[in-house]
Amino acid sequence: MAELQNLLERLRELRGIGCEFTDFQGHTRRLSATSLRQLLAALGHSVDDPRELQREADAFDERDWVRVLGPVAVLGDDCSMPFTVLAPLLPVIHWRVHTEQGETLRGEVEPARLPVLAERGIRELWYVRLALGLPPLSPGYHRLWLEKADGSPLGNTRLIVAPSRCHEPPCIHAGERVWGCAIQLYTLRSPRNWGIGDFTDLKGFAAAAAGLGADLVGLNPLHALFPADPGLFSPYSPSSRYFLNVLYIDPEAVAEYRDCPEAQQVVRMPAFQARLAALRERRLVDYAGVTACKLEVLRLVHAGFAQNASRERRFEFAEFVRTQGEPLVKYALFNALQEHFTAAGIGGGWPAWPAPYHDPSGAAVQAFREARAAAIDFHCWLQWVAADQLAAAERRARDAGLRLGLYHDLAVGPNGGGAETWAGRDLYAAGATVGAPPDPLALQGQDWGIPPFDPDALRERSYEPFIRLLRANMGRDGALRIDHVMNLFRLWWVPRGEASAAGGYVHYRLDELMAIVALESQRHRCLVIGEDLGTVAPEVRTAMTRYGICSYRVLFFERTADGRFLRPDEYPRDALVTVSTHDLPPFASYWVGSDITLRERLGLYSGPAQAADERSARAAARDALRTALEEAGLAPPVEATPPPLEAVLRFVALAPSAVLMIQPEEWLGMTTPVNVPGTDKHYPNWRRKLAAEWPEFMGRDDIRQLAASVRRARETGLEPGSVPDTRRED
Repeated sequence: MAELQNLLERLRELRGIGCEFTDFQGHTRRLSATSLRQLLAALGHSVDDPRELQREADAFDERDWVRVLGPVAVLGDDCSMPFTVLAPLLPVIHWRVHTEQGETLRGEVEPARLPVLAERGIRELWYVRLALGLPPLSPGYHRLWLEKADGSPLGNTRLIVAPSRCHEPPCIHAGERVWGCAIQLYTLRSPRNWGIGDFTDLKGFAAAAAGLGADLVGLNPLHALFPADPGLFSPYSPSSRYFLNVLYIDPEAVAEYRDCPEAQQVVRMPAFQARLAALRERRLVDYAGVTACKLEVLRLVHAGFAQNASRERRFEFAEFVRTQGEPLVKYALFNALQEHFTAAGIGGGWPAWPAPYHDPSGAAVQAFREARAAAIDFHCWLQWVAADQLAAAERRARDAGLRLGLYHDLAVGPNGGGAETWAGRDLYAAGATVGAPPDPLALQGQDWGIPPFDPDALRERSYEPFIRLLRANMGRDGALRIDHVMNLFRLWWVPRGEASAAGGYVHYRLDELMAIVALESQRHRCLVIGEDLGTVAPEVRTAMTRYGICSYRVLFFERTADGRFLRPDEYPRDALVTVSTHDLPPFASYWVGSDITLRERLGLYSGPAQAADERSARAAARDALRTALEEAGLAPPVEATPPPLEAVLRFVALAPSAVLMIQPEEWLGMTTPVNVPGTDKHYPNWRRKLAAEWPEFMGRDDIRQLAASVRRARETGLEPGSVPDTRRED
């Protein structure tokens, strides 16, 4: 038993599983022996077979010694590259670097003259790790090859040369403080949409926000969902993060709609118009109804495109498919398969399909691919249309004056039954899901039900899937929010079927992932914001500061140990500041405590005492916030009424932080949250719409006055450590 436990502990260290962590209350929590076994099993290890466990541990321990080069390396400022060779050392080694720009650099070295980094004996062989000095390389992805004197290969690796920091937009670099509106696109109401906010709404909303003086519009993840299963609609549990949610397509804005009388006739029918009117009127998004209406019309438009499209449009579509390559075809193939099996009464994701269809390269799937080419073409076409309409919205945002354009959101992971995991099963740990330990946001912990990247599998692919993921979500000259940015360092893995508290942290290579983020950020001229709420390791904040990733600061949580709210001048510069988020109650709900009542009704507290403690803490928070507003000269000392929304928004707007985001829910005084963490079927998460149509409220005088006040506060601002001017504006 002791031998087995020692093997488990050895493998724990090799696989980067943390043995303990500090929770949000400052307590040290140790990983249990049961959880360790479950996490190692989720990583594919034979935890009940000591001999096999020994072999696996040895293989991981020795791998980077017995191979000359690993799969990837970040080249530091000293341009030193470690590699490993057997003793006795070769007299000479040739190296060549194929740069991303198409150049080839060559050289040769005598290993005996190189610095020795480490040495190790393995099974009567002696390995020496040396440091190879390379010439300075421009930022990018390059390929290093090492060869013997006779030209026979020793090994190769991907070199990553990254800039020192992420991109900083010129206006922020010049010291300006920007602000914008953060929306959940599906919540937008308008007189013309089909019951869900769409890309045409986004164009109009972005222009309206620019008219109010905003510089960006923040969005929920626009990742692809499940057209064949509209009941799976969480934007944070998507089918694929590499593609777009086609429900955001405006069918009437598709170029070919104008040339498709069949589609127009269907839309004009009184019964269809009645369906659309009902979808618009509903308080919650009816995903099944929206999907049925949109796909019915889009299939007709696609049929018209296939028959009558111009040569130019056909070429554009073909180029899109060619550029997106096999990943797009596999995504479309997944959707066609899911439609087929749903029609046959087999619901759910790919794990519920017959086994021959689990392998995208298998004979059954290839036969289906040949037989259902038209269905696959339809889903490729939908992605082309969605990408085109999103690009049009981005151009409109820029043309209207949003200097930072659109701010996208990258979810932590995909749905375990979706296209992303089906196309890359070896990249994900099937025996675990991602979540979070107990924290102020979810006192019982969270299990988001999404499978995590296997850190070793990801690294062995030279991070190509991660690079593609960033490229698919970074808008040019915009911003990207990385949800739960701590996943670049560690993720809370929950053994499948267990409670969140049974989980543990699995670590990733923070230095390598951060370097890739910085490189892609500079290439896309994209500001990066890291959502760092909850239990945040110090290493994450240090890396964010080093690489220029903006922290995510929420008013409700920005308090000192004694309960005092931070003054505006105490907020950091490299940060996004906001009053609330999609996972928290709007301010009107927070102030009266209706969110506590809701969470109590949903059974999210361990008992009445915990809810009572929360109400008591909230009362103290209200007092502390009012005090902070009074000391800033932004609210009169009136105890009975909530402070004016303008005072709260101006309070955070005065912060020196680079970005301020405001949710329309605040302007509308809404009290219902869009999402309640820790719930699934008992609250309508990701369905609640805004309380008013956006063309109406974005044009109201009171909203314009509120925006003008925010804009003035952003322009005035406070420097860190300065004292606010307590004079009130008229």
